[in-house]
Amino acid sequence: MTHIAPFSGFGLGLRRTHYADFLGGRVPVDFVEVISENYMVDGGKPLRILEEVRAMHPVILHGVSMSIGSAHGLDRDYLARLRTLAERIEPLWVSDHLCWTRTSAHNSHDLLPLPLTREALDVVCDNIDAAQTALARPMLFENPSSYLSFAQDEMAEWEFLAEMVRRTGCYLLLDVNNVYVSAHNHSFDARDYIAGLPLDRVRQIHLAGHQPGEIIVDTHDRAVSDGVWQLFGEVMKRSIDVAVMIERDDKIPPLPNLLDELAIARDFASLHREREAA
Repeated sequence: MTHIAPFSGFGLGLRRTHYADFLGGRVPVDFVEVISENYMVDGGKPLRILEEVRAMHPVILHGVSMSIGSAHGLDRDYLARLRTLAERIEPLWVSDHLCWTRTSAHNSHDLLPLPLTREALDVVCDNIDAAQTALARPMLFENPSSYLSFAQDEMAEWEFLAEMVRRTGCYLLLDVNNVYVSAHNHSFDARDYIAGLPLDRVRQIHLAGHQPGEIIVDTHDRAVSDGVWQLFGEVMKRSIDVAVMIERDDKIPPLPNLLDELAIARDFASLHREREAA
């Protein structure tokens, strides 16, 4: 399985709202990320636009429907269509989520949680092996936001992820907002989560906003919170070489607003790396 080399840069998710901005000239980002399923078609305007953007920027394919935790295995047709898209776009990498979304007869279209058990780990690792073989490339998997835990849990989520990486050779997409959300909702220390991950296998970071409250909800509809920025700083102190992205999926502001937030991420990363090196 091919190694994924680190890619250091700062980017945004490509959303329909900003198609015209990206097609109108070079936007000052180092890469864009797209939702894979929106482009897994034989043709049409969205795919044509993606190809035009790809001519100007590196692209990351980020999926939401692989259902890597499905006990029924993976959808072979889905994997074939994803491979076709990847061969057409030649992305930096292909990613998805540590979750399940479907049964053999129903797709929930939601990122559903997995029990953190050895049995679930076996299922996930078998499915990752199948996906990476079908795509002929290693993948990244994102840590989920969490609102419940299972009585059957046998390990912490970071332990699950670390063992998953060791067994399959996959890489990680570290969603810092999701760590912050889950740490609040389950009353653990987010720094323990970061310390327990194999950070040398992290190739990308997501930063996003959430809805505050007694239970924090991962909404991607507002600016990154102070607490998430602070946790991002803790990650950057470890000087990992990664692609960093602002993720916004609802209440999407004008592109200059997101570029301003991305500039904060650049400054934050530089500041904490310099402090650690001093």
